[in-house]
Amino acid sequence: MKHIGNLTYAPGSRKKKKRIGRGAGSGHGGTSTRGHKGHQSRSNHTFKRHFEGGQMPLTRRIPKFGFTNIFRVEYQVVNISRLQELVDNNIITNDVTPEILFANNVVSKRNTPIKILGNGNLSAKLNVMAHGFSESAKQKIEQAGGTVNTHE
Repeated sequence: MKHIGNLTYAPGSRKKKKRIGRGAGSGHGGTSTRGHKGHQSRSNHTFKRHFEGGQMPLTRRIPKFGFTNIFRVEYQVVNISRLQELVDNNIITNDVTPEILFANNVVSKRNTPIKILGNGNLSAKLNVMAHGFSESAKQKIEQAGGTVNTHE
């Protein structure tokens, strides 16, 4: 049974804080744990984020390599099987344009080039307009009786 006379703090709830610069009797007076002289003993002292004590920083130790082509064109891809799926669901009938694909959430970005890839089969006759086509996609669209138009 707890009485007001024998209440205690929960174990680990109280920690003794190091009180710096509160006189020699505290054990942390004088230089206040900063040592003597040098830039680390001064106020306003900061290290650079990547500073490793004078050792060559990791960002400078790792090699720089690779190449980023700033003219690379990133296409949104649509497979032939997806076009057949849209035909089966009566969403598209004969013309396929980037606007139609965007309106039906087949592609997510309006102004990014679209490339048609040849994964799957196509039985519907479609007039497909896109920014790029794989060779197998062209063949499958033309075998089904459709046409391939490159969008500008």
